[in-house]
Amino acid sequence: MSETHPKPETHPKSGTHPKTSLTVLLGNHPHTRPLKDGTVPVEGVDCQYLESSPLPPAFARMVRELAYDICEMPMATYLQARDFGVPVTLLPVVLVGSTHHRSLTRLPEDPEIRPADLAGRRVGVRAYGQTTGLWVRGWLQEEYGVKSSDVTWVTTEDVHVAEYVNPPNVERSEAGRVADLLRSHDVTAAVLGPKAIGGQGAGLVPLVADAENAGLAWIERHGTIPANHLLVVRDDVLRESPDAVRAFYKALKQAIADTAGERDDSPAGRAVTAGWSASLTACLEVAGRYALEQGLIREPVDVAAIAEKTAFLDK
Repeated sequence: MSETHPKPETHPKSGTHPKTSLTVLLGNHPHTRPLKDGTVPVEGVDCQYLESSPLPPAFARMVRELAYDICEMPMATYLQARDFGVPVTLLPVVLVGSTHHRSLTRLPEDPEIRPADLAGRRVGVRAYGQTTGLWVRGWLQEEYGVKSSDVTWVTTEDVHVAEYVNPPNVERSEAGRVADLLRSHDVTAAVLGPKAIGGQGAGLVPLVADAENAGLAWIERHGTIPANHLLVVRDDVLRESPDAVRAFYKALKQAIADTAGERDDSPAGRAVTAGWSASLTACLEVAGRYALEQGLIREPVDVAAIAEKTAFLDK
């Protein structure tokens, strides 16, 4: 998909202000539906809501081609894009998030294995830059002492950021899906995202015996919930049309508030937020540290500098 620049609408009636046009790529979530169906309008902006099914190819198009003006983006992809100078700015919105102790899985008929026993083993993951993998490798090191370099990571897809080169302990498989790596016994365990757990991962069991409570303990320890999908805007769009970006952000923030009753009190329900907060700051700090430890990025993440660029949105 080619790069798209915002173009103003023409209005024949004198005295009216032309609308800025924004191309927007969002997943189909309860909290994005009010924008897409027009229930919550974006004041003064003509938003063209584009679709991608599945979503991941759109993330790659955004960081490789700047294909959209505003785009949903995974945490790890954003951190890598920022590290390689891709001209996008983070907007303070969490669209998807949850804990990930249940994401490290095995075949139910295989012998039980502890997370601490994965050192020297092979583990499947969709891509080394997948955000679920970022969070899983983070708690593996933090709670069990297993570093990302202690494991051979077997992948089925490339990372979204083209400039990134996987570390030497990452292998590419021709298997179609991560769960297939498990079922062919090419790997001992597999990292599956939330949707995959209920799909290709049906019937698999987590390595962590009490995954739910382990995830809640992680939240208590860090004061945040792991974010999977955030939101970014192209730098040129933010620079040239800041009022349009602010209007979009405020509309999305309103949609998130309006749909609060559709989310439960689970970590996934509580993760969806809009606005800079201590929780979002902590989330970015922990994710940035994990990403640096795992070799996903080369430099530490300056969260204060990230927040400063969009502090004007809530003023």
